[in-house]
Amino acid sequence: NGSSLNTADWSTGWYGSGITNPVNTPYELECYDPSHVVEANGELDLNLTATPESCSSVTYGEFNKPNASGIVTTMNKFSFTYGYIEARVWLPGTSAVTDWPAVWADGVSGQPPQNGELDVVEGLRGGACWHFHDSSGSPGRCVSGNYAGGWHTFGADWEPGSVTWYYDGVAVGTVTSGVTSSRMYLILNLAVDDQNHGGAIQAPATMRIGYLRVWQH
Repeated sequence: NGSSLNTADWSTGWYGSGITNPVNTPYELECYDPSHVVEANGELDLNLTATPESCSSVTYGEFNKPNASGIVTTMNKFSFTYGYIEARVWLPGTSAVTDWPAVWADGVSGQPPQNGELDVVEGLRGGACWHFHDSSGSPGRCVSGNYAGGWHTFGADWEPGSVTWYYDGVAVGTVTSGVTSSRMYLILNLAVDDQNHGGAIQAPATMRIGYLRVWQH
């Protein structure tokens, strides 16, 4: 309900500040720009625009991307072990999810996915999908139905040895192997790629967030 992002809890870059590189640098077609993160009217908006930008990566060096978008993370500011994560989100698109939006959590230490990656919701090829990535695989699936162009709640209950996902209050899947006990931090982002991962490219587009809450066990 504020007029600006609470920077005590959230950062607007990926492993850095200012305009930063994508999460999956080779695949994504955007740089993350703090100006594309807007808090107003009781929601947080991550805005994707067809604005060419330059950003750099320690691994891949400097490069140009055809789009700019927004990301927020609690990296180095807030992390937790076990709990229920729930977000109220308006995913971009109408009949299918466009671009590559995601609500997720990542392991604090080490190189993911060895310490876990919990995808609460990820827009993959037009669908709304959940996964838990670990060093041995990434069990999960996409949920039937249209979750684009309207408000929905996406939740994940992370317990010792299991994660159960809830979409609009309905259990949609459970994983009971490979579940990390390492601390995790939160990420919200709106990416775009060549449709090998995300859905159809739509720019401008907005991922709207009403809230993101964690109830720690």
